[in-house]
Amino acid sequence: MTNKPDRSGSCILAGLALATMLACTMTSASAHESNKRMADASALVSTDTASRATPQAMRRSVTRAEKGPYYVDFRARTAASWGHAFVWYGKTSERAVEVAGLTPAGDTWTYVLGYLTWVPSETGASYGDLDPDYLTASYRVYLNEADAKRVFAYIEKLKASSPVWNAETTNCTGFIGDIAEYMGLKVPNRWQRPENFVNSLKEMNGGRQVVRLSAE
Repeated sequence: MTNKPDRSGSCILAGLALATMLACTMTSASAHESNKRMADASALVSTDTASRATPQAMRRSVTRAEKGPYYVDFRARTAASWGHAFVWYGKTSERAVEVAGLTPAGDTWTYVLGYLTWVPSETGASYGDLDPDYLTASYRVYLNEADAKRVFAYIEKLKASSPVWNAETTNCTGFIGDIAEYMGLKVPNRWQRPENFVNSLKEMNGGRQVVRLSAE
């Protein structure tokens, strides 16, 4: 009797090896597909999050751009009599401010005389204009650079062309009212207390924070 090789064991081993390879391949493919779905889902979430965040970031950026880097602040403060109205103006990124306002030049006598006639004036900062403790009202509006150049030039021109002060006619509320009018703001009755004038100016313009000048 001739001894023949037992092929059944080899076939069984080959079958097991093939099954193992198929199982590994299917597992690997399944894992790859699962990882792909997870990656796609993560990308979708990231995209959705970014799409929600971008408009908010854009809104913040637009808001900052709309406000502009320059401002004019209409202000009122206490004084020995009726009070005083004036403006601060400058660049938001700088601590230093420019001050403009119309006041009688000289002592108390000049002020009293200013109720009867015109007296020499001053148009720069006066005592208390930079002290927050004296502040009674404030209304700040913002400008872009091009408009700020025009407004600031107008303020300097107004300072240079206001040589006299009078309590009834050429007074501090009339002075800052001219600035507000040049900027296109609605201006209230100028013959009232400085604090009331500034508050009325803000109210009449709806608290508007941004000013755009019309084209020249």
